[in-house]
Amino acid sequence: MYTIEKSNEIADKIFEIWVDAPHVARNAQAGQFVIIRIDETGERIPLTISRARGDLVRIVFMAVGKTTHALAAIKPGGNIADIVGPLGHPSEVKSWGTCVIVGGGAGISSTPCIAEALKKAGNKVIGIIGARNAGMLIFEDEMREICDELHVTTDDGSKGRHGFAADVLKETVADQKIDAVWIIGPAIMMKITSMATRDKGIKTFVSLNPIMVDGTGMCGSCRCQVAGKTVFACVDGPEFDAHEVDFDLLMQRQRYYMEQEKEAIALWNQHGCSCAEGK
Repeated sequence: MYTIEKSNEIADKIFEIWVDAPHVARNAQAGQFVIIRIDETGERIPLTISRARGDLVRIVFMAVGKTTHALAAIKPGGNIADIVGPLGHPSEVKSWGTCVIVGGGAGISSTPCIAEALKKAGNKVIGIIGARNAGMLIFEDEMREICDELHVTTDDGSKGRHGFAADVLKETVADQKIDAVWIIGPAIMMKITSMATRDKGIKTFVSLNPIMVDGTGMCGSCRCQVAGKTVFACVDGPEFDAHEVDFDLLMQRQRYYMEQEKEAIALWNQHGCSCAEGK
């Protein structure tokens, strides 16, 4: 069992938990993830490692399905059954030059860890974070402390620039030489935002979030198409060249179990339990 030391709702339906998991915290690197299971009958879900401090690992997620709602309901001092990791390849951190880190919505949670690692490697780091509104923005202060520049956007203009992170990225790559870009967020956001760097041939990484089960490459549920080849996000990724990803196929696969997910969350809302497991 692993103890949740801290738990907070840091934005609308976005939660931050710090889990006491020394074996993960000691080895975690930027860009990696864990797979957790709340209890013995629970499903396994992948979540990105947001940060590690001492023996604690920070995980950030949006409560949208049955399992994430159940995870959000666990109070500090409560336990989860399993946390496996760190999994996946870490971000390609080296001396690139000038790097841009773009985070959208809950995907912003991954940006401080990557930005910090790139800064330590001697890069200039420009951060761009965007959300639907001011209430959905997270980790602005952390990113402002790490980055050489930080740009904030909201879809409705309630904070920062009125517009999208893609707009700022387009202007940034037009105004100065950018050597590498990371984009983390919903699949459609990553697809659209990565178009800003395609024509200039700027190395651009995206972190893919397909359905995942075992995290070891055995089940094949997280398969994606990259450069026309089938890859597994868990062992070959999770980061890939944005300009080679088949985002349309990724989004199609993400919708495979929507009806089952709706049924599970409906039962959770009705009973507040795991009675939907196995359906």
